Amino acid sequence: MAQNLFFDIGTIVIISTLLACVAKFLKQPLIPAYVIAGIILGPYLGIITSIDVINNLSEIGIAFLLFIVGLEIDIRKLKDVGLISSFGGVMQIAVMFVFAFIISILIGFFAAEAVYLGLIIAFSSTMVVVKLLSDKREVDTLHGRIIIGILLLQDIAAILALSILSQGSFSAYSLLLSLSKGAVIILLSLFAGKYLLPHLFKFAASSQELLFIASAALAFSFSIIINSIGFSIAVGAFIAGITLHVPYNAEIIGKVKPLRDFFSVLFFVSLGMQLSLKSFGTIITPLLVFMAMLVLLKPLVVMLICSFFGYSKRTSFLTSLSLAQISEFSLILAAQGLVLGHLSQDIFSMTILLAVASTVLTTYFINYSGAIYQKISPFLSLFEKLTSNYKYLEYIPGRMKNFVVICGYNRIGYSIMRSLRKMKKAHIVVDFNPEIIKKLISEKVPCLYGDVGDIELLERLNLKDSSMVISTVPNKNDNLLLIHEAKKSNKKVIVFATGSQIEEALELYDAGADYVILPHFLGGEHASLILESFGSNLKKLLENKIRHIEELSKRHSIGHEHPMHG
Repeated sequence: MAQNLFFDIGTIVIISTLLACVAKFLKQPLIPAYVIAGIILGPYLGIITSIDVINNLSEIGIAFLLFIVGLEIDIRKLKDVGLISSFGGVMQIAVMFVFAFIISILIGFFAAEAVYLGLIIAFSSTMVVVKLLSDKREVDTLHGRIIIGILLLQDIAAILALSILSQGSFSAYSLLLSLSKGAVIILLSLFAGKYLLPHLFKFAASSQELLFIASAALAFSFSIIINSIGFSIAVGAFIAGITLHVPYNAEIIGKVKPLRDFFSVLFFVSLGMQLSLKSFGTIITPLLVFMAMLVLLKPLVVMLICSFFGYSKRTSFLTSLSLAQISEFSLILAAQGLVLGHLSQDIFSMTILLAVASTVLTTYFINYSGAIYQKISPFLSLFEKLTSNYKYLEYIPGRMKNFVVICGYNRIGYSIMRSLRKMKKAHIVVDFNPEIIKKLISEKVPCLYGDVGDIELLERLNLKDSSMVISTVPNKNDNLLLIHEAKKSNKKVIVFATGSQIEEALELYDAGADYVILPHFLGGEHASLILESFGSNLKKLLENKIRHIEELSKRHSIGHEHPMHG
């Protein structure tokens, strides 16, 4: 058995690596390569014999991914998108469930099956989406935070659904029992996170090996305990990650990520291996109907909801495009329904097909989201009518001259605005998060709601009267447009842009940027300046340290934590 398992895992790793190299050479995403590897090794060649063991190991990949997501997420950072994540998330689940339920009944499924199918379609994949956003370094963008907020709510709803359906009834008692269990888990986690874990991990941090094994032990402990009372092991790992907020998070994430990556490959390969095409002829019609719901209806619903809450068409579009798939919880729901006799083998096979197809499509959607948006942006004007109440969300006290435009009120934008205030330099902040603009308006800070990728907004900024434009938005196309429009309106205007890579910075310089901010290099440059200024003068260094602590404390109080790791 052990030899067979070693052979199976080795074969999976070898074939996945070869196909991943081909995908990389062809400049394609890697996830489809892993799924294809599973299809080749499973249904077609039948080389893998330990399929059940591989499926179980793939659950570890989901658990480690959600453990890292929990470590990376500071719930306080989601407060700016709390409204859309909570109420918007509930609306999305409810609307998609109702649509999927009705359509399931109309195409011939029984009511119990329609309930499962409604839930399967309503949820999106935290595993797939977070991995892709992480790879693109978009976890900490506005649409990234909205997506994660919605996914968190979906996962909570999925846990409740799993708990209720596992008891074979839909009674109020089942719901109350699940909610009670959830409340107890949260209270115990909060207690452990505040009083127990900081001391334990302070001791464990004395050894890098002990820190790693203690982190893995925590993830497994939460998973085992929570699984024993009816919840998924992945949920346990996620709660462990959220609970564990200690100063050593970055080190823990760095050590756990290789495990996550390895087991994640097994997850995507296992998806392909579970694919069965024996009953393809009988499920093709409902499969196409549900795929259309995932790829067309779900993004439309999400985009309408985001627009209703006042987000720009681009933020709404990028959010909606990322949620066009079913969840790993959908697979667990389908498997549970099959075991309990609520679903047939055909419906389970259809769910696997939906997962594979929607995962592959989502990979392309997210990787090429910017290009897709550019192509269809002119057709999205309809959604701007929903944000008409927000379109003129602004505070401009009067005609401004020689002012500075700050595009993006993030950590960098906040620092720049503070410096401009000290210099008594007129300035205006542009941001596409309506909650931030409302906050700035309440503080009487000149501001304007909108997307710097919108020509109409740039025209409203009256750039010909500006002396400087500073963009902290790390989007190359937006920065290129901003540079072009600013220089066209005022040849003397100074433009600062932000780039994420050296090649991108050079392209922005070629386009006319006067200076390109590279956030990853700022820390090193700042440390160099400190060395030049203070050298070995301990007194001056201590004075600077005190000022730095005061500044960090202030930023901590207003929610400027470390960026989510990508």
